[in-house]
Amino acid sequence: MSQICVMVRVTGHVQGVGFRFHTAHEGLRIGLSGYAKNLPDGSVEVLACGKPEKVEQLVQWLETGPRTSRVDSLSRDDIAWRALDGFEIM
Repeated sequence: MSQICVMVRVTGHVQGVGFRFHTAHEGLRIGLSGYAKNLPDGSVEVLACGKPEKVEQLVQWLETGPRTSRVDSLSRDDIAWRALDGFEIM
């Protein structure tokens, strides 16, 4: 089974609005592992690992995020795969 990991940085109104919680919920719902982490500059870092089509599904979801947020931009880096268990809020 082929798996990939991507690191996505999401900017906009994404802290203090439940973005990490909703991202973790969505990631687990579609069978991914990884984490969602607030960064000091007000953005959110998301690591998502799993089947390529599922990772792409989450990246598409991140383009708008939950209703409580406003996503201005995404940057994405494909990274080497590493095994994680579940989806963490950091």
